[in-house]
Amino acid sequence: MIFRTTQSIFENNIIILFADYIKRAFCLFFYFTATVAFLLGFTLSGTAQESAFPVFSDPRNQHSKPDLSSLPRLRFLTTVDFYPFNYLDAANRLSGVHIDLARMICEKLDLSERCQVQALPWEELAPAMEAQRGEAILAGLAMTAENREKYLFSIPYFRFPARLITPRSSPLAEPLHASVTGLRVGVVGQTAHEVLLRDLFPRARSVVYSRQDWMYEDLKQGRIDAIFGDGVTLSFWLAGKASEGCCSFSGGPYLASEYLGQGLAVATSRDLPQLAEAIDFALHEIQVSGGLNEIYLRHFPTGFY
Repeated sequence: MIFRTTQSIFENNIIILFADYIKRAFCLFFYFTATVAFLLGFTLSGTAQESAFPVFSDPRNQHSKPDLSSLPRLRFLTTVDFYPFNYLDAANRLSGVHIDLARMICEKLDLSERCQVQALPWEELAPAMEAQRGEAILAGLAMTAENREKYLFSIPYFRFPARLITPRSSPLAEPLHASVTGLRVGVVGQTAHEVLLRDLFPRARSVVYSRQDWMYEDLKQGRIDAIFGDGVTLSFWLAGKASEGCCSFSGGPYLASEYLGQGLAVATSRDLPQLAEAIDFALHEIQVSGGLNEIYLRHFPTGFY
């Protein structure tokens, strides 16, 4: 196994330490370990976007701010292979939605000088938590019954909407359940979106695909009338060169938790209930103040809500 010498990089008041990380997509796997210490004064920037990020936390809820003065550190564990949530950028810096969110959480809790992010291979996250090498997982860990026995989960900070896209020349009007009647709607087979499409739009003609690129090409060539799928994935295709500007979203987002899951949340050790309460407080404050919308504008080229 090849190891690279650990190095430190100082930029924008962030300390980043890299070691080798396993790259699952290649035959030769590299390990990278990244630890990020967050300091006050980091400059935030974003790009303009049409749709605003929804607030998943009820603004009327009151979350108290627990005292974490005795907490020696708050280390978030993540990975580098969940773009655009956590990844290594062109300069080999740990970046993404989760990195920015961790920074905001620590700012809200007055823990910036004790805040860290460490990137590990996915399979090492749970052992690292068990060994108390981290206090929280911020990597898209599913909120399953099994995981709820191991961790405490925060309130959701992100949910994946289902969306319809159509050619720009043929947008669909609301109500969509009426507009799609008789239309050929592509969907990837054996997915929650296939089930949701059939339940939401029983009058549409479902066209099931085994490959997403074939579905995209058929939409561009007019062989199907629309595509139904994950709004995040579709937003990147719409913004990319492959779509050739052919298409756009039609109608609004569908946030069906019974089909698409509860969304993303921060997982914390069950031995740290006070930290779990504090993260809930921070996430609530970030959402109602527009902080999540700021992150959304920065990392997603096309709005999907």
